[in-house]
Amino acid sequence: MWRIPAAFDHGITFGERMYVVLLSVVSELLAFTAIGLVARWGEVVPRWVPYLGGRRVPTPAAVVPAALGAAAVTFVFTALTVVSEVRGTTIRGDALPSDFPGLAGGWEGVWFHLCYTPLLLWGPLLAVLTVGYYQRRRRAGGPAAEG
Repeated sequence: MWRIPAAFDHGITFGERMYVVLLSVVSELLAFTAIGLVARWGEVVPRWVPYLGGRRVPTPAAVVPAALGAAAVTFVFTALTVVSEVRGTTIRGDALPSDFPGLAGGWEGVWFHLCYTPLLLWGPLLAVLTVGYYQRRRRAGGPAAEG
């Protein structure tokens, strides 16, 4: 949600503004789906959902997207960050600027690192949640565990 104020800077076109807002909303919604791996609504569709309410969520319908998301987020935030640091280049191959990864120093640089460092763990922790969800559903046994 930190991007939202940037959408209202001067000089931002309507299209850029909509892109920033939609990027923020979609990324928050996708991140929120990880809660379904530990919440009841990740196993049984809430009753208020038309046509599907009360039905069990098929295990693959949760595990496959979560596993793909964990792999993608791990690649983007963890692997590429480590590769950039080791190689000393950006993902495009340009040399890293002296103030990489932020453009600020001092307390602003500390704040930047405090905010972004958890992204390195997002993918691996999502993978742990996914495995735990799969194992819990498998242990439940029977058709309910399969879908």
